[in-house]
Amino acid sequence: MTQGGGNAERRSVVAVVLAAGAGTRLAPLTDVRPKALCPVGGRALLDLAVERVAPAAEAVAVNLHHGSQLVRAHVAQRAGPPIHLSEEQPEALGTAGAIGALRDWIDGRDVLVVNADTWAPGDLRPFVAAWDRRHPAVLVHGTDQFGPQAGVVASLLPWADAARLLPEPTGLYEAVWRPRHERGHLAVVRHEGPFVDCGTPLDYLEANLAAAGLAGGRIVDPTAMVPDGAVRGRCVVGAGAVVEGRVQDSVLWPGVMVGPGEELVRCVRASAALTVGPLEPLEPVGETERSG
Repeated sequence: MTQGGGNAERRSVVAVVLAAGAGTRLAPLTDVRPKALCPVGGRALLDLAVERVAPAAEAVAVNLHHGSQLVRAHVAQRAGPPIHLSEEQPEALGTAGAIGALRDWIDGRDVLVVNADTWAPGDLRPFVAAWDRRHPAVLVHGTDQFGPQAGVVASLLPWADAARLLPEPTGLYEAVWRPRHERGHLAVVRHEGPFVDCGTPLDYLEANLAAAGLAGGRIVDPTAMVPDGAVRGRCVVGAGAVVEGRVQDSVLWPGVMVGPGEELVRCVRASAALTVGPLEPLEPVGETERSG
């Protein structure tokens, strides 16, 4: 294994996309497919995450646990450079343990880390290029402050920090970010782009509506059958979906149908047997409540 004390300017960067989570809070959508394969804007969250990190890294790894066979099959049919897969058994190892399990693969390089279930379109290369390579860094949505509720878009670990992580269930917040932040050794960078942590069905819907908004108001796969006027508001309609009723501010997964006379508003239809919604937006909270 390469020794980790070399020149920071000469170390390359690899990326790890964390995709092992059970997605318990995203249920019942995760009863249909693993969280990392749930589509936002018609694309699997995993694919979107890989595409974010690939331009900033020389190689990409994805960790697996829940739904690992489906994720493996999905990765196998992707075009593009190969992805290193790290399956965690018999239990998921958490965000830090995942890095520990990949220590031999990382092999002296620095690490860019993202969560597959975070929808945050944008170029991560400036974040990597501005990094001093000495201390861990976090890219935080909407603020340059860090805390347990921070919306972390991506993080960077020097090899020295990655090498200390063990392949056991631990989180990056506890193992790296909090202790480094307390010592003043965590670089916090503000992120102003779109960001949604797709942790719940409501969050997942909002990510899709935001993606549709960025695309001009709706994303309809060319193979979907959607009559004029059947889709209103911001919607995402997957491949092969059929709309005979009406859909507003909703998401249709591939192959589903909205029958004659049906009207879906703020719903996610994941299969013939599963429609989640209507999903109402949360009431805004006061500044004190939100920051506490």
